[in-house]
Amino acid sequence: MANRGPSYGLSREVQEKIEQKYDQDLEQRLVDWIVAQCGGNLERPQTGRENFQKWLMDGTILCRLINSLYPRGKEPIKKIPDTQMAFKQMEKISQFLQAAEAYGVTTTDIFQTVDLWEGKDMAAVQRTLMALGSVAVTKDDGHYRGDRDWFHRKAQGYRREFSQEQLRQGQSLIGLQMGSNRGASQSGMTGYGMHRQIM
Repeated sequence: MANRGPSYGLSREVQEKIEQKYDQDLEQRLVDWIVAQCGGNLERPQTGRENFQKWLMDGTILCRLINSLYPRGKEPIKKIPDTQMAFKQMEKISQFLQAAEAYGVTTTDIFQTVDLWEGKDMAAVQRTLMALGSVAVTKDDGHYRGDRDWFHRKAQGYRREFSQEQLRQGQSLIGLQMGSNRGASQSGMTGYGMHRQIM
C-alpha cells in the first residue's frame, strides 16, 4: 500500500463520497458467491471494507474466480503464482481485469488496479464483481455456481429478420421521421428587403 498521510479539504470530501458508495450488504452477497463459485476451501473474510480489500488484494481469489467460470483446460489464466511481491500481485489483478473484459464485462464496469490495491474505490470493485456475476448468470453455460437470484440477468438482443420483399417495400415509403411538407407553401410571403404590411 502507498505510504500516504491523511487527506484534507476537497481530496478528503471526494474520498468520503467514494467510500459512501460502498455497500456492506452487497459485500456479503459477493463473498457468498465467490466462496460458492471457487469452492468451499476459501477462508471467508471478516466484514468490512478493509477486510474485503485485504481478502482480494493479492489477486489470487480473483484469478480463481474468473477461471471457475470456464470449462477445465480453457481457463484464461493458466498459472496463478503464490507470491508476496507487490508487482506480481498487481499483475494478477490486471490479468483478472483483462479476462473479465474478455468474458463479457463492459469496459465501463471494470475497476482500475489501484482501486483495489490501494483501496481507493472499493465500490468500483463491487460493481465489477456484480457485472461479472450478471454476465455469468446470463450466459447460463453451466459454470455458474451459487444462487441465481444474487445477480440480475442482462438483457438479450432481439434480432428481427426481414425478407427481401419486406425490405424492398420499406425502401419506397417515406417514414414519418423524415417529416412532411404538406401545407407548406410560400404564398403570402414577401421578397427579401420588402416592407411588411402590419394591420
